[in-house]
Amino acid sequence: MRYSKLGGQAVIEGVMMKHEKEYSVAVRKPDGGIEVTKKATSSIRDKYKIASLPIIRGMVIFAESLSTGMKTLNYSASFFEEEEKEAKEKNEKKESLVMGLVMLLAIVLAVGIFVIVPFLISEALKRPVPSPQLRGLIEGVIRVALFVAYVKLISCMEDIKRVFMYHGAEHKSINCVENVRMQTTVHKRCGTSFLLIVMFVSILFFMFIVVGNVWLRMVLRILLIPVIAGLSYEFIRYAGEHDNKVINVLSKPGLMLQSLTTKEPDDSMIEVAIAAVEAVFDWKAFLEEERAGRHAACKADK
Repeated sequence: MRYSKLGGQAVIEGVMMKHEKEYSVAVRKPDGGIEVTKKATSSIRDKYKIASLPIIRGMVIFAESLSTGMKTLNYSASFFEEEEKEAKEKNEKKESLVMGLVMLLAIVLAVGIFVIVPFLISEALKRPVPSPQLRGLIEGVIRVALFVAYVKLISCMEDIKRVFMYHGAEHKSINCVENVRMQTTVHKRCGTSFLLIVMFVSILFFMFIVVGNVWLRMVLRILLIPVIAGLSYEFIRYAGEHDNKVINVLSKPGLMLQSLTTKEPDDSMIEVAIAAVEAVFDWKAFLEEERAGRHAACKADK
């Protein structure tokens, strides 16, 4: 099936969906109703051609996704701040908001946060492991292990579990709005997969970029994060648009990790995700075009 260009994220009691130059946010309000808002979005890639070049576009999209993600999280949280009047309930909602923001920021900034500790550990192994390439590999393995442990830890939190359930609903509805309940909760272009790819790409970089000064090595690890993110985006983009054995094998670790960051949603969550999709994307028209294209191709073959 053709690439739909749909993307999104889970928010507090809701889902954000983005398609081309529009995004929507659907939120389950405290009264049980669903509030859907749609907004146009722009990118500096529309103004500057250099921002659309491979690798650079990945850096730009990463930064813009962070900005949109924070806006939509704050928007979804605002419903609960307005509706909850009693101090105790208000504090509980604020606590949920904080945990949601911490989850997003921590996952998105995980690459930066987990750079120094693995580096210092690998440096401490300099005598028993003189090879810089082997130490780079060890550093990368430690970084991946820390990241997986972190994701596993936050997945045990009750409030985060609900966000992860909405994350599952988001993936199901991106995969197809027809029979959403039957769809998988994993997706090749998920942010979880992106972060894991960043970890693996960083291993290759830091194994072979070797400099003598320890401080310069540390600084390079921080400065190269945007470049690594840009390269990782190119892989995620390609994986989302193609389906073959090589891509499926390379995508497998990220899909496996998504078992921690996505959970099976209930029907009310799926309803919210579908509302978010339908605000910016016509799945029925897309599927009809897909069927028509296949039918025309079959006729041409005959």
